Amino acid sequence: MFKLTKEIMSEKENSKYISGIKLLKEKKNAIILAHYYQDGKIQDIADFVGDSLALSRKAESNSADIILFAGVKFMAETAKILAPQKKILLPDMDAGCSLADSCKAEDFRKFIEDNPGRTVVSYVNTTAEIKAMSDIICTSSNAVKIVNSLPEGEKIIFAPDRNLGNYVLNETGRDIVVWDGACHVHEEFSLEAILKIKSENPGSKILVHPECELPVRLVADHIGSTSALLEFTVKDNGNCYIIATEPGIIHQMKKMNPHKRFIAAPPKDSTCGCSECNFMKLITIEKIYRCMRDEEPEIVIDGKLINDARKPIKRMLELSKNINGNK
Repeated sequence: MFKLTKEIMSEKENSKYISGIKLLKEKKNAIILAHYYQDGKIQDIADFVGDSLALSRKAESNSADIILFAGVKFMAETAKILAPQKKILLPDMDAGCSLADSCKAEDFRKFIEDNPGRTVVSYVNTTAEIKAMSDIICTSSNAVKIVNSLPEGEKIIFAPDRNLGNYVLNETGRDIVVWDGACHVHEEFSLEAILKIKSENPGSKILVHPECELPVRLVADHIGSTSALLEFTVKDNGNCYIIATEPGIIHQMKKMNPHKRFIAAPPKDSTCGCSECNFMKLITIEKIYRCMRDEEPEIVIDGKLINDARKPIKRMLELSKNINGNK
């Protein structure tokens, strides 16, 4: 009974904050951009929900004065890099990324020096400093096609995700040296548990993000970015899917496919809750309200760093326009 009362009170609080957010957005000419991994309630109040590539495009092209990013820090940094004239807000500066944290600027600089003559392709899940050292940025939506768009025989560094990097290497057959980083969410899925769920749900399909480890990718019925997995569930004629990525995406899957079933792939340690990104879940509706009200925390990046980091991102966006099938 106490738990139910607490949940009702929480819903009332959220309703109050949501009303306040709507008023503040209108008053301040602000928009909210949210990643698919955010809580469903946050996705529902956002002006735009998408994966990293779509969010980058939206950050670059909008008429708002303020962009509040419901996501993690590297995403908000990307928005600032693409729209330096706008005020970019992030409700919690502790909303980082284990993958971005696995690639420190000083270490990566040495890695490039130790592997000279290679084109540096960096995943968008990196800090502004890593982007500034890169020749081109990619996302999980376009990584394979970006690499294939480079001249044959071109030697490549791929950073920072080892699983996505090895997936790209296997798909393209290119000469790629891969940085040894990883996402704590996508490395923790239990192959055994996934196969057990599949056996208990005949006809179910396993959908896997390319940041997952090789054994999980090998049993996949479909591998793709968050947007690609979402699109697959819409177009596919199946009715039950096991989702091996951060379970926030299931909110959109259910909205677009209310008659289908979606099962979040469990982690190896069922007590750790590692199938959710703890950084993404730091963002709450209350924090969004307070951030919009106070216009802080604000993303601030040095002008030279913005210019250096923008070049490889813009190169990705331009290439993406010419690559069929990317979103």
